[in-house]
Amino acid sequence: MHADASPFFIGPHRFDAPDDDVGPILDRRYSLRPIPGERVLGHHRLLVAGYLLGPSEVRRRWQLPEPVAVTITDQRICWVGSGSHLSLVVADTTRARPPARLNGLMSGQIRWQWPSRLELPAAEQDTPTQLLIVCDALRTIQQPALALGGSPAEVAALAQQIRRAVAMFRLTHPQLVDLSAQERDVLLLRAGPALLAGETRVTLPGSLPVEFHSRDDYYRSGPEPTPWGGLAGGAASGHR
Repeated sequence: MHADASPFFIGPHRFDAPDDDVGPILDRRYSLRPIPGERVLGHHRLLVAGYLLGPSEVRRRWQLPEPVAVTITDQRICWVGSGSHLSLVVADTTRARPPARLNGLMSGQIRWQWPSRLELPAAEQDTPTQLLIVCDALRTIQQPALALGGSPAEVAALAQQIRRAVAMFRLTHPQLVDLSAQERDVLLLRAGPALLAGETRVTLPGSLPVEFHSRDDYYRSGPEPTPWGGLAGGAASGHR
């Protein structure tokens, strides 16, 4: 894995963005360098983890122990952690590479053509509130998800920001996503200023499926303990 490679364990099914293989491009201060025409919408510091959601289980695949810089643009979400450690979580070490801790700069991104829904699982006492950005995957009912954790107010604002950014991206990039008239109407509502108003699961029509880098990711089994509390029940119940 390169120093700036994304540990988010999926690869895009459509290769519209050639830099996805090496992670987001950063400047000398280790901040996201927007591509020409890309507009930055906000900056956050949040806990970050990667999950695999199934009908009856949730598996944590990696996590960062400290909050990292998260940037939202009109095209993607990008996170960067300088000097952090990435913990790779492996349930069965006889079938997969052993757990490892990778030093140095870690970063990752999800472009707005991939997420299929947003979830806000109920948080347990004394644990950060979380937002799940969930993607659909090819040839499996399991779904990869990026979890972002922070204060309730910040996570609620982040969910609204991402919902609107994804909807606007898909409405203004018809060459990337194929929308039906009904999906377009739903996205027009998602692009509006309304708050989530208690909703814990928001669908994002027009998403493209992603594909795992390794076939082993399709067959590993066994639930993982969840950090921050409360994720397992809330995320599993939201799987479609």
